[in-house]
Amino acid sequence: MRTLTALFVAAVFIAGCKSNDKKLPATAGGNTPAVIMDTTQFTTIQWLDSSKNFGKIEEGQLLEVSFRFKNTGDKPLVIARVQPSCGCTVAEQSKEPIAPGSEGQIKASFNSQGRIGINHKSLNVYANTKGVQDHVVRFEVEVEKKK
Repeated sequence: MRTLTALFVAAVFIAGCKSNDKKLPATAGGNTPAVIMDTTQFTTIQWLDSSKNFGKIEEGQLLEVSFRFKNTGDKPLVIARVQPSCGCTVAEQSKEPIAPGSEGQIKASFNSQGRIGINHKSLNVYANTKGVQDHVVRFEVEVEKKK
């Protein structure tokens, strides 16, 4: 029982330490930042590279991928979420809004273990952009069996 109580106290303490992190205001319905729903805060994005071909890599290699973009509008650009197409790819995203005229990037890591052959992967990027809020960036890589 003491162990359970200690774990609970530790969890509360750790959660409390993170409460000062900068977060975007969420909508009443969940985790989507309100700015992605507020059309008065929409901006525009220009993808400097949205599709990449990495050629061949050896199975087991971790491939680091990045996609560059520019905020071409007049409001801060908020990347609300980045969703990889499968579990073999882990994405990072900008936590801070990107100022008008500034550039940012979406980073991801692809684990090639067990992925022999040609792999087509994508990342769905959700942002406060005019027109569509869901952007897709893609990459391709051929994984060769480890010798």
